[in-house]
Amino acid sequence: MGMAVVLAAVLALGACGGGAAGRGGVSGGVSGAASPGGPEKTELLIGVLPVASSAPLFIADKRGFFKEEGLTVKTEIIQAPQAVMPKIVNGSMDAFLTSYVSLMTINDTGAAKLKLFQHSMGGAPGFCAVVVTKDSPIRTVADLRGKTIAVNVLKALGHTVVSAHLQQAGLRLEDAKFVAVPFADQLGALSSGKVDAAWLAEPFLSAAEQDGARQIVDTIGGPTAGVPIDGWGVTEQWLARYPKTAAALHRALAKAQRIAGADRQAIDEVVPTYTQIPADVAARMNVGEFAMEADRAGVQKLADLMHGFGFLKKKVDVNQIFAPVGG
Repeated sequence: MGMAVVLAAVLALGACGGGAAGRGGVSGGVSGAASPGGPEKTELLIGVLPVASSAPLFIADKRGFFKEEGLTVKTEIIQAPQAVMPKIVNGSMDAFLTSYVSLMTINDTGAAKLKLFQHSMGGAPGFCAVVVTKDSPIRTVADLRGKTIAVNVLKALGHTVVSAHLQQAGLRLEDAKFVAVPFADQLGALSSGKVDAAWLAEPFLSAAEQDGARQIVDTIGGPTAGVPIDGWGVTEQWLARYPKTAAALHRALAKAQRIAGADRQAIDEVVPTYTQIPADVAARMNVGEFAMEADRAGVQKLADLMHGFGFLKKKVDVNQIFAPVGG
């Protein structure tokens, strides 16, 4: 299956509600008031991205972990964490999948006070890389001097990790030009010569390589080894208002996270249920590490890189972004 077909399917789904429970669907629990001693709120709306990192939530749904906690979970496919901040701030959406980069960026702007509620996926070799066309003269990172590099969003994860590799190769950030190009459009931009290289993450990376793109650097390694990818974010206000709900949701997600970390097949089984990634593509794509917690040294490395590149105004003590969730 070609990159264009796979990516169009993924992004088409991202434009609408979906998920194992589905927007408006129900997963476990009962509607109505919370029971005495139970969660303060039993019906939750959680924003998910149609990527492998969301798998633990759908594993929890499939195996009844939310039901065991008395929770009803509805999902809404989102395009980016920044796009749902109004819902998160006003409480109409309870939690969402967010990259560590986005969470720190949102906090840095003051748009919200977010906490990382539960880690999802850490970086691993093969998950994201810079690619060029198969006949490109670009062979190494140093060859990117004076070239145009496509990333899906400026000053986000791709921009950060590629910049770290440029720096390691002795280049300054201004030695290359970064442009924002949606993942689905990057192969066309490469083949037409609008960009010289592109940063892609899975499942986009595998699809591009199937179509002949050539990888020049794996961007999880070297100066970016151990950096985290994403996790589940909530506001400080939500945690304070719903401590029992938070503990119940955390227990369900943590149980699913353990399964995701130990059983790749569990991930492969759910990915096609909330994305339009075919089962055979899902089984072949590289995924990151589903550890129970992020390596905080890796998170600090990412935060320091972002601040050093000017992507964050303030330095971040990453110990302050993790939510203390009991139960």
